[in-house]
Amino acid sequence: MITKEDITQLVEQGLPGCQAIIKGDDGSHFEGIVVSPEFADKNMLAQHRLVFATLGDRMQTGVIHALALRTYTPEQWASQNNNE
Repeated sequence: MITKEDITQLVEQGLPGCQAIIKGDDGSHFEGIVVSPEFADKNMLAQHRLVFATLGDRMQTGVIHALALRTYTPEQWASQNNNE
C-alpha cells in the first residue's frame, strides 16, 4: 500500500523545487495540489504528465488507483491564495 507521504516524497524528488500537498487515506485514491516553476508555459495536460512521470509505473499497475490533481506555477498559487 502506498501512502500520501510516499506520493509527496516521490513528486517532490521528481520535480525539484516543487511543493506537493497530497491527501487521501485509503491507500489507492488520492488528490493533490502540486506547485512548481516547471509548469510555466505548459498546458494542464503537460503539467499533469510531469507529475505522473514522477510516480513511475505506480499509476499503470494500480498501486495508485486515482490521483486527482490541481497544478499551479508559484505565481498562480500565490494569486489563488490571495483571492481566498
